[in-house]
Amino acid sequence: MGQANMIRCMVRDEPEHINIHAVWPVPAGTRTDAVIDALRALVVRHEALRTTFPHAEGTVPREQVVAAEGEFTVTVLDHDALPPDAERYADAVARRARVERFRLDRDFGLRISLVTAAGAPVFVALAASHAVTDVSALAVLEEDWLALLTGGPLPPQGAFTPLELAAEEATPAGLRKSAASLRYWERIIRTGPQAMCDGPGAEGTEADTPEVTLRSLRGARALARVAERTGGLPSTVLLTAWCALVAHRTGQDVCVAAVPTSNRFHGRLARSVNTVSQDALLALDVRVPSFDALLAKAWGAALDAYRHSRFDAVALWEMIDRTTFERGSRFARDVVLNDVSALSEAGGTEPDGPELELGRGPSQVLPTRLLAFVHETAPLLRIGLWADPALFAPDEAEGFLTGLVRLLEAAAEEDVPLASLTGVTGVRPVERGPDWIRVDGSWVSPPAVADALGGALGGVPVHVAADGSGEGLTAFVASDGVPPTPAEAHAALMRVLPGRPGVLAPRRYVIVQGPPEEADRTDAWLRRHILTEGNGRTPADPT
Repeated sequence: MGQANMIRCMVRDEPEHINIHAVWPVPAGTRTDAVIDALRALVVRHEALRTTFPHAEGTVPREQVVAAEGEFTVTVLDHDALPPDAERYADAVARRARVERFRLDRDFGLRISLVTAAGAPVFVALAASHAVTDVSALAVLEEDWLALLTGGPLPPQGAFTPLELAAEEATPAGLRKSAASLRYWERIIRTGPQAMCDGPGAEGTEADTPEVTLRSLRGARALARVAERTGGLPSTVLLTAWCALVAHRTGQDVCVAAVPTSNRFHGRLARSVNTVSQDALLALDVRVPSFDALLAKAWGAALDAYRHSRFDAVALWEMIDRTTFERGSRFARDVVLNDVSALSEAGGTEPDGPELELGRGPSQVLPTRLLAFVHETAPLLRIGLWADPALFAPDEAEGFLTGLVRLLEAAAEEDVPLASLTGVTGVRPVERGPDWIRVDGSWVSPPAVADALGGALGGVPVHVAADGSGEGLTAFVASDGVPPTPAEAHAALMRVLPGRPGVLAPRRYVIVQGPPEEADRTDAWLRRHILTEGNGRTPADPT
């Protein structure tokens, strides 16, 4: 299911956005032939690296084949001397290798460059097909590769191979898990905020986003003290702090976030070299008085998300399309937390790191508003953050990471009231303006809904107001010609929703004869002659 999910993305998305990459430092004194021998041993050891997906042109792969033999290429890039920032150079080499699309039916799943200085290996820079590995799998491969180079012991092969996982998912129990995941996702998508980041400036579906990096001994020490004070796991404490700060910054009652690596909680998945890339969708209600109260809820919410992170991706998106059309929303995967620290930590490294250091990394075009990778939590807290620059000025993105450390430091000493987060962290909630209201679990701008609906219907006058219950919107549409049906109005609005997270479809469409003179007054629209009305969701369009 993870393979099918990522293949769907690879077919749809630009390769530089969906391919992944890694840079592995080579231990000093290692010879080139030893590096290549270790790479060869990885390919023999892990079936995923010998997997292709044969399919006819124009069709989607439905099977995988594991090769018993074959060849792969290692490109050696030798330099008299490497640039001063050699690791950044190696990262750029790996990123360039992401740009070309992997051919699923025949390409080896890794593009490997060996960066050498005067013949001595320094870095392995690689790009990977997301159909055969994910970020966690690359971390497992690096560990095995280092063990092969240094003569260390290799862990026993107890993890699922891709073929074994596919077979397990196809059992009756596996299919029941998948069906339960769809029900879990549907509940969140029907009731949660349609987008976390929906304020002014949140437009479009992709943004060129710079990376901000945090390296902090202070943050790691504080995280450890919070875990000791509360008895919580460090990973759950960090997740709680992240969700609290995200919900505070966005002004939401519920933090809905994708946590992709968390679907490896099963023992035979933890070290699986495979793509298990399916989102665990977390929905954490932050309407509690304090940090400790939120932490008490977070583990259960996270476990619920983890247990429901295996699904048929095609069936999931069919459900999302159906559910969002019925609700009149557009699900936005705009907040993502990818905690890979359990796989990438090496205890005792960098004990003399900075107390708190912020840096900059390369930009990426991303379909998210707020994406974080947690690379380490001890002895250094190391996080990479990509925050949509239309929503977060550079100082605000940096302030968000600093605020996260401040929240951990405050929670290390005592329970923190969530109402005090602005003062504790320095992070202020987004300002939406007087036209924004909360409707059906989402922040919505009725004037923006009216503009979007009027434009979708060819420029007709539209007025949108909260309905009598306060839980939905009513749209009044003026018509002087052939009036649109409510179903036509709803379908037209749904077509223009992508990239407009402040727009939620009305629950009711009222088509009237011409606009009133006082077009900004709901009572004036109510006095117009009604031509037709309905919810627009069904062909029969019941009233």
